[in-house]
Amino acid sequence: MNDFNAQIVDEFRANDGKVGGMFEQAHMVLITTTGAKSGRQILNPLVYLPDGERIVIIASNGGSDKNPAWYHNLRANPALTVEIGTEKYQAKAEFVTGAERDALYARMVEILPGFAEYQANTDRVIPVAVVYRQTA
Repeated sequence: MNDFNAQIVDEFRANDGKVGGMFEQAHMVLITTTGAKSGRQILNPLVYLPDGERIVIIASNGGSDKNPAWYHNLRANPALTVEIGTEKYQAKAEFVTGAERDALYARMVEILPGFAEYQANTDRVIPVAVVYRQTA
């Protein structure tokens, strides 16, 4: 994990899921995925969109032409661990396409307009995943 992400994770955990600075107004989540190639557990801080009983995460990678590593990890193994606030639970991700993807992405842009810029910076359609809590 790079230093920037490590600082966000530390701040998130020290402040019951709250992060300041550029993410102060954003909903933050920590996801732990299983590496598609390595099999290692990999932690990533992300912004998310609340959507009823599920959350929505977007593989923007800052508008890069490549999907982030966590996208490939979830494609290979959709099981993940989610941390929101002080709560931690097991979940499953499902990538959505078409009208559902577009509507969720548009809602994220309303909340965080930078996501419009991310899409404008790349030719790829930025993937959108919905994450469902797994029950025992």
